[in-house]
Amino acid sequence: MTDAPRRPLDDLLLYRLSRLLSVAGSMVIRLCEGRFGITRREWRLIAVLASRGELSSSQLAEHAQLDRARTSKAVGSLVTKQLVSRVARAGDRRQVALGLTEAGRALYDALFPLVTQINTELLGALDADDAARFDDSLHRLQARAERLVEEAVLPKADRGRRAAARGAGNPRSTPSP
Repeated sequence: MTDAPRRPLDDLLLYRLSRLLSVAGSMVIRLCEGRFGITRREWRLIAVLASRGELSSSQLAEHAQLDRARTSKAVGSLVTKQLVSRVARAGDRRQVALGLTEAGRALYDALFPLVTQINTELLGALDADDAARFDDSLHRLQARAERLVEEAVLPKADRGRRAAARGAGNPRSTPSP
């Protein structure tokens, strides 16, 4: 019995998008880390706060599409760097509002145009009609992905088992896209 030929990863949309993000996103990462002293995740949180204003930690995690633990860690780092402030909400000191400090706003104002330029350069590969169709396609793909997630009946990842596997000498136990 012969095995059927296997299709290459390059045939998969998610793999191709991941590669695009890896290549083009590396320029943003170098800017963030090398010039501004923040991580890509911290940049995402700063950008969300700049566009949405003050948010709770859970709202920030939701808008940034990050889990709460990673958001909390990044927020702690941004507070230490004095780029984000935590202000207790009136009436409930357990609730805090997160917002950009003056330094955080200045960093956003300096970095956003550079990230925009990278995006503009990348989209320069498409003419105006192709860019409009691509934008429409991305919106439709995003909507479809959200519907698929809502409808999916998949088991949750066993994070404890993955962490144990990594600790047992297997640093890359998670599959790539």
